[in-house]
Amino acid sequence: MAEQKLGFIKKFANEFKNFALKGNVMDLAVGVIIGGAFQGIVTSLTENFINPIIGCIGGAEVQGKIHLVGDQYINYGAFITAVINFIIMAFIIFLMMKGINKLMSIGKKEEKPAEPAAPAPDVVLLTEIRDLLKAQQSAEAEGSAEKSAE
Repeated sequence: MAEQKLGFIKKFANEFKNFALKGNVMDLAVGVIIGGAFQGIVTSLTENFINPIIGCIGGAEVQGKIHLVGDQYINYGAFITAVINFIIMAFIIFLMMKGINKLMSIGKKEEKPAEPAAPAPDVVLLTEIRDLLKAQQSAEAEGSAEKSAE
């Protein structure tokens, strides 16, 4: 019984190791770590540059709050900041993916449409027979039309 449990645990551990060390999972982990670090940069850009510019241009206070009851507030300024952060990050990711796709397509040649393959010999033969039969039928129809006209 203990050997079965140990075998199950080893099998489960091996399956998890194979899953966790796949290339896609490792790439995803690296992307999440870089994205987390990049989020700090975007947040700083938004709070230290974009929010003050918005405040100067529009006169709107990005750090605004609406007082509800007691100590309860709706912090719309934090929401606006989060939306700005999201738009900046989405735009930068879009530009990065556009650049990566462009780099990936540089090495690839445009594939020309494949020319249709030559028909098989039996198809060619059947086509010739069909054409000969059509020509023969046309000649017979013309001959019978000439006889009836006389």
